[in-house]
Amino acid sequence: MRKRSALALTGLAATLIAAPASAHPSHRDEFRRLATFPAYLNASIGDPAAAEISTVTEDGRTVVYTDSPGRRLGFVDITDPGTPKPGGTLALDGEPTSVAHLGHLLLAGVNTRKSFADPSGKLVVIDDRSRKVVRQIDLGGQPDSVAVAPSGRYIAVAIENERDEDVDDGAIPQLPAGYLSVIDTRTWKASKVDLTGLAAVAPTDPEPEYVSVNSRDEAVVSLQENNHLAVVSLKTGKVVRHFPAGAVTVSGVDTKDDDTITLDGTITAKREPDGVAWISDDFFATANEGDYEGGSRGWTIFARDGRVVWDAGNSLEHIAVEHGLYPDKRSDAKGIEPENVAFAKIGRTPYVFVNSERGNFTAVYDVSNPRKPKFQQLLPTTNGPEGVVAVPSRGLLVVSSEEEIPDSTIRGSVQIYGLGHGQFPSIVSDDLIPFGTLSALSAVPGRRSELVSVTDSAYTPTRILTIDTTGRPATIERQLTVTKAAQPIGYDAEGIVARKGGGYWLASEGSAQTPNLLVRLDARGAVQQEITLPADIAAAVTANGFEGVAESGNAVWVALQRPLKTDPTTVVRIGKYDLGTGTWSWLLYPLDTAPVGWTGLSELVAVDGNTFAVIERDNQRGPQASIKKIYRFDVPATWTGTPTVRKQLVKDLLPALKADHGWVQDKVEGLAVGGDGQTYAVTDNDALDDATGETVFLRLGRLL
Repeated sequence: MRKRSALALTGLAATLIAAPASAHPSHRDEFRRLATFPAYLNASIGDPAAAEISTVTEDGRTVVYTDSPGRRLGFVDITDPGTPKPGGTLALDGEPTSVAHLGHLLLAGVNTRKSFADPSGKLVVIDDRSRKVVRQIDLGGQPDSVAVAPSGRYIAVAIENERDEDVDDGAIPQLPAGYLSVIDTRTWKASKVDLTGLAAVAPTDPEPEYVSVNSRDEAVVSLQENNHLAVVSLKTGKVVRHFPAGAVTVSGVDTKDDDTITLDGTITAKREPDGVAWISDDFFATANEGDYEGGSRGWTIFARDGRVVWDAGNSLEHIAVEHGLYPDKRSDAKGIEPENVAFAKIGRTPYVFVNSERGNFTAVYDVSNPRKPKFQQLLPTTNGPEGVVAVPSRGLLVVSSEEEIPDSTIRGSVQIYGLGHGQFPSIVSDDLIPFGTLSALSAVPGRRSELVSVTDSAYTPTRILTIDTTGRPATIERQLTVTKAAQPIGYDAEGIVARKGGGYWLASEGSAQTPNLLVRLDARGAVQQEITLPADIAAAVTANGFEGVAESGNAVWVALQRPLKTDPTTVVRIGKYDLGTGTWSWLLYPLDTAPVGWTGLSELVAVDGNTFAVIERDNQRGPQASIKKIYRFDVPATWTGTPTVRKQLVKDLLPALKADHGWVQDKVEGLAVGGDGQTYAVTDNDALDDATGETVFLRLGRLL
């Protein structure tokens, strides 16, 4: 079992139990990703489509998602969940914020406000077979969440009437107040449940976010900005319970935005629950997004009377670190930012699913005992997972992600998971060693099952990570900080090779402010030498410089990622630095042409004395990714000028990158032949900065 830091809880009286990872859950208790469906497939690749909140039709065969920017609902045919098909869209007169279903009816909350001060909205009721609007119900305010009672008798809509973030730094109160709207499905009449005067925080301005209904026809409503929860009888329209969500003090978390994941901080923050879901008639779960000052980092199980029976404390943040999915850019604010939560019983197991908006994952817990949830696994998602809904009859889970950044090839999508054993995680860390941006790989001489990798400039200082490949997943078991003059130092390390005589070579990529460097380290990670490029090459290199390093004989070899400014755009340089003479010589490597974007090199490996292997890749991810290949080439014993090598394809990596049915990663940046003769590759997760953050560790067999 992996070690975890101690944690503390204050606020409401609570029984706090950490959630250790289940090291080896059985396959029947696991979920695997079946498919990823970009929302733009319902239109065109140039359409900025998002997928925020989802439901699944009663027959379990169609996902329906809200596309707020497109002012429409989107449909995905999941008859075959492994091969989802575009189902078209339905235009709405406003911005859909939530969708649920009741039998064959779809229930879409639609925001029609003219301004924050003049909110309005409606519930649009749609027949899911004909896709015709059956009725529209005026809600009198801006809806944010729609939930249906299991009895089918009531529909509850959280009317947020959200604040304007540009007014008073988003502080509340900002009237008009939000409330709960209740629709009786016998009459389709809406009534209003007043939620003012409940919370200690801004009691005149409740802002309900999410709502969930139990089998007693009771709704639990999260008042996120008010840090409050209310239980409402839908039959009487009365608040029957209400209580503060409380505050949590959590130790052993990262609290500084300093490009370093250091789990030594302590925060005290209001829970500020966002998503909420009943687990039973007596217990419910909340995803605690936390405020902008600290982030409460976890999720909580409450009893109906307001008692905290369990809180995740620091455990979910630690699990994110162990899986390489900790969003360091958010560390001084919300951490992993739990956003939403869902409950479902699949087979005999009751599950809670927790979405991390900034960590890009869904955490799965067995809540057979609500007082002692058991962590089962993390499911990687695309960016900004918001909606999460299960289809128990088919053993499926659907997660919809809203973030849409086409220029970074990040697209809103729907991901589908089913029961079974998946490939994620392919690499984890032990003892809470933070990792990400694995920008290179190298075998460790004399060690059959060890590799080393290195972090790039997204994190500082530079660290060398030792990977044990014996188990599945592979495990990062040690870290070594690079130092210069006895002080930690940060390089943009894009290549590493462990030397036979001990120590390492790093290839550090330059920028407008820093030069490309070959850096020699001793076995303790201390800098012994820095070698720069010749002046003419340094002047012609672009921002995409060193991307791989290898050692062969009495020479160190480097690969540049992109062509020099003075070279044809069809070739890139491989450099040889003679350690005896201190001179450089160069070869040209011919690049494939990508249909979209550019192509370059991202790794260099010495196979034998005159044979090298490279990773050649484009800069595209997702469905647009086309070139992710391993090539090999031979070099002449001697040469003059800059001859062009002849390359030979070893393996196309795209099938392996697509095999787990996720968003294809663009940055395959590490390649090594281990002491066991097996070839390994790894992706750089870009530190979750405009990237999904998923690290893929590939076992490629005997290739080189």
